[in-house]
Amino acid sequence: MLRDRFDEGTLDWRAKGFWQPDPPVPDAEFVAARHHLFGGAVTWPVLVARQAALDHNLTTMADFCARHGLTFAPHGKTTMAPSLLSRQLAAGAWAITVATANQLLACRALGVPRVLLANQLLDPVPLRWLANEVAHGFEALFFVDSVAGVEAITAALADQPGQHPLPVLVELGHPGGRTGCRTVAELVEVAEAVAAAPRVRLDGVTAYEGGLRDVESVVAYLDRTRAAVVELADRGLLGSEVVVSAGGSAWFDVVADRLGGDWLPGHHLRAVLRSGAYVTHDHGFYAEHTPFRRRPDDGQLEPALELWAQVTSTPEPGLAIVGMGKRDAPYDEGLPLPLRVRRAGGAVHPADGIRVTRLNDHHTYLHVPPGVEISPGDLLCFGISHPCTAFDKWRTIPVVDEHDSIVDILRTYF
Repeated sequence: MLRDRFDEGTLDWRAKGFWQPDPPVPDAEFVAARHHLFGGAVTWPVLVARQAALDHNLTTMADFCARHGLTFAPHGKTTMAPSLLSRQLAAGAWAITVATANQLLACRALGVPRVLLANQLLDPVPLRWLANEVAHGFEALFFVDSVAGVEAITAALADQPGQHPLPVLVELGHPGGRTGCRTVAELVEVAEAVAAAPRVRLDGVTAYEGGLRDVESVVAYLDRTRAAVVELADRGLLGSEVVVSAGGSAWFDVVADRLGGDWLPGHHLRAVLRSGAYVTHDHGFYAEHTPFRRRPDDGQLEPALELWAQVTSTPEPGLAIVGMGKRDAPYDEGLPLPLRVRRAGGAVHPADGIRVTRLNDHHTYLHVPPGVEISPGDLLCFGISHPCTAFDKWRTIPVVDEHDSIVDILRTYF
């Protein structure tokens, strides 16, 4: 288990979604009480994680990677929840991927043994810190996509004691993408700069295909990445152990097909998949874009996150106002999806025909079709779209079992 020492593991008035007006309660004591989700221990809105779906998704992706010969380094930036990172490592993850220096620091503080920073690291202060941590046994890789980036590392470490090199992956991008060398010739130039730098070691090549919109573009890009790896190997710029990394959550099947396997003679190749949204999946963006829609026999993911909120007003026919908003629900990849209605007496019905039309900071507008009854005090369960922008809104998230009993608490550190 990773260390989770922050906030001393207690619930009090600061825990959004929990109703704790009394003195602080240790997490373990709260969980041991097995509070019911609708028994008064939480208030609305609240983001909830379903235990069974989390278990299923963790197993499904571990099995997928094992079946396809992929090493897994799931993107921890999705959740930044120590208990989930710990479970991902326990399920066989080789490393945890992060996006920022602060997330790298958090993982080190939590005891993650190996971290992949899927970004450039240019700030001299974190670079010097990382060099010291690597010298003391921490394993971390990060990306470079320019000679200037390599020079920034060299400059930061010029007066630092020690000889341990910082391992990097050179990044190949694509036109219109966010980062990465745009041509293989540029990639070779950066790799040669790494080879000449005194405190940097080239461990492989990385790519990110998530911004591409069709399978043909992804295939062409990953094939170009593979050819770039071969080019670097032929030039003698890669060691005996080579990392090739890619993988958002929309095309990991293509990553398995194009980068998996033993295709670099004379080297031990480690194909590293970085997908992260799988752990909770969703009812929107990833439900539509998951590779398992293309390959249903290879696995299925289940949405694990639910947002529960209360109807506060029904001011006119066809309109209901719910007490949650942009501070609570992701909305960058689609609005929340009404799933179920829970009446004050506990009866639960499908939210047929009800849809979200817009969100304010703390209010959600619902279109309610004729013949559907919604009353103030009713609770609505919403599915979400894009978990990456759900977790960052919640510091504490109750985990519930099939009986709606709270069996765990997720804490997030963004």
